[in-house]
Amino acid sequence: MLNIIVIGGGAAGFFAAITCAINYRQNRVTLLEAGSQFLTKVRISGGGRCNVTHHCFDPAELIKYYPRGNKALRGAFTRFQPRDMIAWLESQGVTLKTESDGRMFPITDDSETIVSCLMKAAIKAGVNLRNQSAVKSVIKESDGFKIELKTGEILKGDRILIATGSNPLGYRWSKDLGHTIINPIPSLFTFNIKDNRLQDLAGVAVENVAVCLLNNGKKEYQQTGAILITHWGLSGPSILKLSAFGARILYDNKYQMILGINWAFPYNTEELKQYLLTVKSQENRKQVSSFSPVKLPKRLWQRFLKTLNINDQTTWGELPNKQIYQLAQELTQGQYKIEGKGVFKEEFVTCGGVNLKEINFATMESKICPHLYFAGEVLDIDGVTGGFNFQSAWTTAYLAGKSLGNSLV
Repeated sequence: MLNIIVIGGGAAGFFAAITCAINYRQNRVTLLEAGSQFLTKVRISGGGRCNVTHHCFDPAELIKYYPRGNKALRGAFTRFQPRDMIAWLESQGVTLKTESDGRMFPITDDSETIVSCLMKAAIKAGVNLRNQSAVKSVIKESDGFKIELKTGEILKGDRILIATGSNPLGYRWSKDLGHTIINPIPSLFTFNIKDNRLQDLAGVAVENVAVCLLNNGKKEYQQTGAILITHWGLSGPSILKLSAFGARILYDNKYQMILGINWAFPYNTEELKQYLLTVKSQENRKQVSSFSPVKLPKRLWQRFLKTLNINDQTTWGELPNKQIYQLAQELTQGQYKIEGKGVFKEEFVTCGGVNLKEINFATMESKICPHLYFAGEVLDIDGVTGGFNFQSAWTTAYLAGKSLGNSLV
């Protein structure tokens, strides 16, 4: 019999413990959680609805949603992917629904459905659940691992799994056990922008824009999708995706960069110029302020006209070509100064963690320290918003759980 200890009572730790206990019933599986409550991030995900996964079943497509970890996850997703997680939940009596953007939630729209499911499955599988069991140190010994709790209690483990998310202690123990830690920094955040063009427009959203970071005039990390003007600047899926893929360069620049926005995507500047000239010819009697030929909310459209000193009463026929060119440029090549980052709800995600080159992604075992395993966000893996971070947690946890209890390994 192996004594297996999982450190971290979040999504990854729970699912790994359940998987291990189900597949290796002869072993003893103990899950340690520092806090008083298990699965705290699961509870708050998706505004309390729990965005369990995403309706993308092609591993080659799925990995495109991961700024870091995509190469390592390619093979992992062929072994356990969203379809498998959906099937597992259905086997436990939980049905998911798919929203228009591909995000998947329990049909109850209540994260407690997922929490309850995982708790019941863990208890049924015989996992020894221990909350308020904060770990002080993890030490590798010749015959396994010694884990000292902050209470002074000593536990012995033949195999251990670290699934501590972005908790700095998890990084410290991993480093003590020989692993390299890629500097953890924030991912998935909003942009603080003070710009007269956005002032007093909080709540205005545009369905489809292209955003990018401008680095010495060069476009980097272009993303597309919806954008939302907020009291502090900009948010929405396109901004969150950009913050994730550009997390490192934004950090290196102290979150002071230029954001490029094409509000008229998919038009480029020249295409929009020609289109607006056609509008001038065909809709010459209509007022520019009341007729927007691009899909922009009226208040935002009128703000751009005001920025370019275009009179409210001007008709399209009266609009000089020079101002048409200026309008096309403003809409497709807008530049906004990022002056810091905001917080995306409570669903913080970290870029960085245990170096993936030091992990065997077939088993999630350390290549450096035998019988040490990892799962979830403690690894240098992060996805964009939409259920992708949970899916990488479920996948790495499943692979770890399938290997943790194998006495032949």
